[in-house]
Amino acid sequence: MRLRLLAVGTRMPGWVGEGFAEYAKRLSGDISLELVEITAGKRLKATDLARLKEQEGEALLAALRPQERVIALDVLGRTLSTEDLADTLRDWQVDGRPAALLVGGPEGLSRAALERADEKWSLSRLTLPHPLVRIVVAEQFYRAWSLLKGHPYHR
Repeated sequence: MRLRLLAVGTRMPGWVGEGFAEYAKRLSGDISLELVEITAGKRLKATDLARLKEQEGEALLAALRPQERVIALDVLGRTLSTEDLADTLRDWQVDGRPAALLVGGPEGLSRAALERADEKWSLSRLTLPHPLVRIVVAEQFYRAWSLLKGHPYHR
């Protein structure tokens, strides 16, 4: 099964790429996790942030593949336990459709991106830095996968 994390923002600190890559490479051949970076718009004093958010949303939607299940990461979305995520991952594997998870820029996801989503998830009610979200998502998918495989990582 293919998972793609579509995230607004490029040129992240090295620790972000290293953290994401570490968990993504731990996943076996039956599941893969790919990061797709979407260029963020320039934020200047006179920038219309609402329009910028819409533009970033358009870029996220353009990166989607037609067959993908779309999950928007949004603070108002449904929260999952690790066990819930493992159950969801198992269901997705049976279904066979690839999935794309959307992470917006500093202003969040556009209305169009949220409306396109099949599901909305919240990683936490806390505000997380967007670079850290990439690592949390990768680690939690690795944890859910290891739980399904009976691997001792999840204790």
